[in-house]
Amino acid sequence: MAFDEGLAERVRTALGTDPGVTERRMFGGLAFLYEGNMAVGVIGDELMVRVGPEATEAALARPGARPFDFTGRPMRGWVLVAPSAVSEDGALADWIERGRGFAASLPPK
Repeated sequence: MAFDEGLAERVRTALGTDPGVTERRMFGGLAFLYEGNMAVGVIGDELMVRVGPEATEAALARPGARPFDFTGRPMRGWVLVAPSAVSEDGALADWIERGRGFAASLPPK
């Protein structure tokens, strides 16, 4: 599965030059890790965000968010966000910070 290069570039730009951020191809897309923990990614034309189990329900209540069900079973703590919900840079930055915030709460790998 190809991923949206334009969205990936917008994510790169939003993450800036933080030395804790790395990229890795996975799930047929591109993942952005913070200190070795996945924070956000791009799968197809959607943004994948790791929000953590406690924040899943609140994240799913936001416009454009749906469960991340890569394996056919929803993965608690992860959401996919529709392109229309991250078309504005501010909305994209908010989702990215949610993912980075959760990843930063985990021990570095």
